[in-house]
Amino acid sequence: MTQVTERGTPLPAAPRAGVRRRSPAAAACVVGGAVAAGLGLGFLAVLVIVLWISSPYPDSGPGGALHLAAGLWLLAHGTELVRYDTLSGIPAPVGVTPLLLVALPVLLMRRAARLGSAAEEDDEEVLPAGAVFSAVLCGYLAVGALVTAYAAGGPMPADPISAAWHVPLVAVLAAAAGVWGARGRPLGPLPSWLPGGVRKAVARPRYALALRAGAGGALVLLGGGALVVGASLAWHGAEVQASFLSLTGVWSGRFAVLLLALTLIPNAMVWGAAYALGPGFALGADVTATPLGFAGAPGLPRFPLLEALPAEGPGTPLTWAVAGVPVVAGLAVGWFAVRRAREVSYGETALTAALGAVVCGLTMTGLAAASAGPLGSRRLSEFGPVWWTTGVAAFAWTVVLAVPVAVAVHAWRTRPAIGPADPEDDEALVVDDGWHDSGVREIRWAAMRKAAGSLIPDIAVPPVPVPPAVPEAPPAVPGGRRRAVTVVSGLELDLDPGLLTAKLAEAVPAPLAPPVVGARVLARRKPAPE
Repeated sequence: MTQVTERGTPLPAAPRAGVRRRSPAAAACVVGGAVAAGLGLGFLAVLVIVLWISSPYPDSGPGGALHLAAGLWLLAHGTELVRYDTLSGIPAPVGVTPLLLVALPVLLMRRAARLGSAAEEDDEEVLPAGAVFSAVLCGYLAVGALVTAYAAGGPMPADPISAAWHVPLVAVLAAAAGVWGARGRPLGPLPSWLPGGVRKAVARPRYALALRAGAGGALVLLGGGALVVGASLAWHGAEVQASFLSLTGVWSGRFAVLLLALTLIPNAMVWGAAYALGPGFALGADVTATPLGFAGAPGLPRFPLLEALPAEGPGTPLTWAVAGVPVVAGLAVGWFAVRRAREVSYGETALTAALGAVVCGLTMTGLAAASAGPLGSRRLSEFGPVWWTTGVAAFAWTVVLAVPVAVAVHAWRTRPAIGPADPEDDEALVVDDGWHDSGVREIRWAAMRKAAGSLIPDIAVPPVPVPPAVPEAPPAVPGGRRRAVTVVSGLELDLDPGLLTAKLAEAVPAPLAPPVVGARVLARRKPAPE
């Protein structure tokens, strides 16, 4: 019995109070990622089901509506869908992603990553950033794989290759942003394996200013693109209204068209910015709309936003006026690239402005690539701005204008202060007026003293007697030897303490002027040297 007790299989020890397991927190992060994907899918499914129920002539049952919702969820990640029911029988790709729809999965995934990185209680476990990122990503991608497989049986299945990298890309970027935001947006040092010169160069403040300047220029371009699109819609208001009313006659269909147009507004802003930059945007094979002219695109589908295209023919001064948008963007990049410090050189300022132009060009390149895509297999295989021409044009416009503007603004802010050339020359600082003149001030002070009478008596400073110097006693001679004392006759020494106190009181001078209640004595200023 003793051997069995001593050599038997040991029982697992109870977990200590200070040791916390990570499995519950990691599982919660995985579930959070799956819930984020499910919420986005559920929102689109509810919207499609409502439109399907309200449609008087639905083309399919509820299964088709759910398959369509799954396809829209994948399209929100940039995945290319394939439409098989075409008139020609050739499958047509649908690759134009509504950019406003992309905000749905991005916000949900970012929120899931932030919640996974936060702790509701003080003693609750907080996982490392890498663990939260991996766990949330696993849950989201698991749901994404199931949705891709489910959408394959619908009317618009997703391209497997496109879904294999678009969905993870959006999920990775959104999760990284969420974890970074939950950690307080830290900007820690670069990895140690990078060269020291690279780490020191990136740590300089010019890169933060370049990011700010490039983002400001991109925002100005997008705002200008929105202005261009809005003005064109107002100019072609009758055509836009006719196209909207002719697509469908029921309110549910018109509501669906309106929702689609709203989700495509960010795309239209990017297209308007590309149009203002000069390269324009493609509307099919060999058809491009630019400020210099538009040859027309007969194969375009009827849609309200497409009715705002410029008129066919060469450009006019009205279309050339859109060049003001990149000009303002270049000025904005130059303005934001200037540091408020005098020790910064002109070369540093010019380099910061050039880097801001690079950031602006890269930003517009990514937005142009995200807003374009195919809408068919033949004429509509190219639809939207060309990404590389848009980026090059954005960089060229901003770098040409931003560098001289930044240098000029830096020179203006660091200009020397205006003042006398010689610091000893006080004549430029003297105020030439009658009030501050020395003679007038003396006469005025005498009149005030005469009018005040006894309130301001004449100040007469009595001479202070200088006491005679008392010779210092010589130091004591060591060795205990006595020194001779010289007695001087004729001196009277009275060492009475009472008499000494009285004499000290007589030695203290009386106040120069008696205190007056309510009188204010003004200090006399020293006249300026002539």
